[in-house]
Amino acid sequence: MTTLSIIIPAYNEENGIAKIIERVLAVRPAVAKAGADGFELIVVDDGSRDRTAEIARRYADVRVIQQINRGYGGALKAGFREARGDLLAFLDADGAYPPEAYPALCRAALNHHADMVVGSRMSGARSEMPLTRRVGNTFFAALLSLLGSTRVSDSASGMRVMKRDVMNQLYPLPDGLNFTPAMSTRAIFENLKIVEVPIEYSERVGRSKLSVIKDGLRFLRSIVWTVITYNPVRVFGLAGVTLIALGLLVALTAVGAAGSNFPRFFAALVLGVAGVNLFSIGTLFNYVVSLFHRREIRQGLFGRPLLRRPLERHFGWMGLLTMLAGVAIYIVASINSWTTATSPAPWFAPAVSSLLVLTGMQLVASWFLARVLADLTTRDVKAQQDLNGEKKPADGESMLYTPGLEWAHLTAEIAGE
Repeated sequence: MTTLSIIIPAYNEENGIAKIIERVLAVRPAVAKAGADGFELIVVDDGSRDRTAEIARRYADVRVIQQINRGYGGALKAGFREARGDLLAFLDADGAYPPEAYPALCRAALNHHADMVVGSRMSGARSEMPLTRRVGNTFFAALLSLLGSTRVSDSASGMRVMKRDVMNQLYPLPDGLNFTPAMSTRAIFENLKIVEVPIEYSERVGRSKLSVIKDGLRFLRSIVWTVITYNPVRVFGLAGVTLIALGLLVALTAVGAAGSNFPRFFAALVLGVAGVNLFSIGTLFNYVVSLFHRREIRQGLFGRPLLRRPLERHFGWMGLLTMLAGVAIYIVASINSWTTATSPAPWFAPAVSSLLVLTGMQLVASWFLARVLADLTTRDVKAQQDLNGEKKPADGESMLYTPGLEWAHLTAEIAGE
């Protein structure tokens, strides 16, 4: 028998809690037909100062949990701990989400073997969401789709159904309203199967507790920070590529422009150098993440490697060439007296030379660190080879970690699976 546990977090919801409870209880027969024979409803009173808990206790089929105010996510986590169901679900107490959609969400979880089913407000037939929140949710969904390489229409939906056995992969999660975008981000990078089901969205009962600016910044921080813990090069790499593109654009505007263009060319170089440094930092972070997780995780700027040999493997010679170019520029500038006070821009050549030398040193240092981290990532695998006499790589092959060759795949090969 499959049991569905629905958690309703409630904070000062005395005006709407009775109605939402009755609506949830009314869908029990339809949920049973969808495959969830067992059913329980849990209301978590998150430190309300009104009659929310008192009203909820009037219903014999409702379990009420009371706690001090810990926030939206804190209330949901309290409900998850007490829930007994194989499927865990939640929705808000304000009546904005339709409990009548639960049968469809359960069918998606059971029939399509989805790990998480999200009720999407952004693709539903009817939505009463305010314009500012619609714009914000569209932005966050687009951002997560870009960073996660998975199309998402609603990253912050407060109506979901999940399998209990995937919760360990989703934790830790925050206690605030940023609980849902953090959950969506972790689910994507844990490679969980996510299905979105369109739902209608109504205007909430009572005053909204969401602050567009304050909570919007929390949503943004949760998404970006969670992505960094899985695939740092996706954030740092995209930022780096963007800076490099801006540098090229500035350089193009300087070509053929009237007057002295040295400041523009220097600004373009600074943008390009900053982009290269960000990209190299992101690649190093990816090795650290792989060392920590030791299991299949998403890697690479675009979710998978584009080159047969990872770009960071070339940082060594690229850095040396960059340093040599910086030294050569300074030598040429000195020979031709471009650094004298009478030249149009005596500062330009030394500044360019310094930036190139420092960037080259950064790339060489990144190459060394990447090699060290790669060795640390595969040390256990190599130990098994030496101790157990396992097959070693042929000439030209490498057992060092590269983005896209994950720990789980590597150990499975060694074990002969």
